[in-house]
Amino acid sequence: MISAHDVSFAYGDTLVLDGARVSAAPGRVVGLIGPNGSGKTTLLRTLYGALAPKAGLVTMDETPVGGLKPRELARRLAVVVQEGSGELPLTVTETVLLGRAPHLSTFQRHGREDYRVAAASLARVGARHLAGRVFAGLSGGEKQRVLIARALAQQADHLLLDEPTNHLDIRYQHEVLQLVSRLEVTTVVVLHDLNLAARYCDDLVLLDGGRVAAAGPPDAVLRAEVLEPVYRIGVQRIDTGEGVQLLFRPLDPVPEGVSV
Repeated sequence: MISAHDVSFAYGDTLVLDGARVSAAPGRVVGLIGPNGSGKTTLLRTLYGALAPKAGLVTMDETPVGGLKPRELARRLAVVVQEGSGELPLTVTETVLLGRAPHLSTFQRHGREDYRVAAASLARVGARHLAGRVFAGLSGGEKQRVLIARALAQQADHLLLDEPTNHLDIRYQHEVLQLVSRLEVTTVVVLHDLNLAARYCDDLVLLDGGRVAAAGPPDAVLRAEVLEPVYRIGVQRIDTGEGVQLLFRPLDPVPEGVSV
């Protein structure tokens, strides 16, 4: 379990998080949703220790994250961020092997077990056939699979992802999130697409201006009366046989003569 307890954070005098609470139970997928600038990525960064809260506490299995040594934290928590792919001329196998670093001592070279774990991680995300390819030459969806494989190679039981479907087409968006939902690790994921969040998340946390506006299962959070005041857009909810589908419309027409 990973939790944020009344976490606040500010960039200078600008308060970005204000008493945010999040709790991801073992094996659950928790989606962080909300408008641009609501604090989603900042909250995620406090969860994996990249940012120290101004107030409040982040814990993993009841241990303060700030008190964990970097190597210990990396063995228990894996992160996939948007800017983390890089364009170095590494093969897919070499990229995944980077996830084994927390398990190696200084100057220790990768051994047979590391290669076995890397191969198993690639197989788990359906990317074993990409092992010899250069990472930079992959498609967006393939890169995301490899980055998730690298996270799995850490053998951590907590996984945090920042907008893993960004810049992916519809097919790869669903493939990546379906993969994440089946990993059976404790997962927190930042998402913009509410329909994807409805389909693949067990729980949602809706942020608005750095505060938690609503939290709970998708059925409870993804309601017009909850979403419309936050997103300032009309919401129509359709309950299908496969879950919730949301349709959106402007609340007010754009006045004549006003450009957008």
